[in-house]
Amino acid sequence: MALTRSEQMSRIRGRDTSPERLLRSALWQAGLRFRLQARTPSGRPDVVFARARVAIFIDGCFWHGCPEHYVRPRTRSDFWSAKLQENVGRDRRQTLQLEADGWRVCRIWEHQVFEALPEVVDTVRAALQDAEWNPPPSWRVVQVDALPGEGDMEQRWMEDLRSPMERRSVVAQRSTRKWKRPARQPQRGGS
Repeated sequence: MALTRSEQMSRIRGRDTSPERLLRSALWQAGLRFRLQARTPSGRPDVVFARARVAIFIDGCFWHGCPEHYVRPRTRSDFWSAKLQENVGRDRRQTLQLEADGWRVCRIWEHQVFEALPEVVDTVRAALQDAEWNPPPSWRVVQVDALPGEGDMEQRWMEDLRSPMERRSVVAQRSTRKWKRPARQPQRGGS
C-alpha cells in the first residue's frame, strides 16, 4: 500500500540523519571534539564547538533551498513555497543572530557531506583555527516559478543568507538531479 505524502514526510528525521552522522564521525576522527544539539543564543545547531563559539548546521537540499539540488514540488505549490520561505528565513535569522553574538557559523549542504567530506572537515577546522576566517556566501533558492508555455523551464530566485538584499535569478530547465552517494564499503569481519 502506498503511503500518503503526509505519511512520507512524517518519517523524515530531524536529527541524527545520515549526513550528520557521517560528518560527526569524520570530525571525531580528525580529533575535533564537539557537542550535539547544544543550546546557543539562537537555536540548536547540529554540531557545536562551544568554547570556540562555532556552530555547524547541516542543511538538507530540499528543505533549505540548495541552488544545485532543490526541486520544486509540482503539487501544493503555495504550501511548499511558504515552507521554503519559512525555512530560509529561519536559517537567515539564526545565522545573523549567532554571528552578531560573536559565533562563527558554518552552513553545510547535505550533498557536500556525501561528495566532499574532507573539504567540509577542512572548512570546520578553518572556522575553529583561522583568526581571519571568512565564511563563504550561502546562496539559497527562495522562490521558483514555472514558466508557462515553456515546458519544464523555470525561473529560480536566490538570496545569500548573509546579504538578503543581494538577489539573483536563473532560468533553467527543471532538474531533479541528485548527488551521488558513495557506495558503502563492505564490513571487514573476523572469521
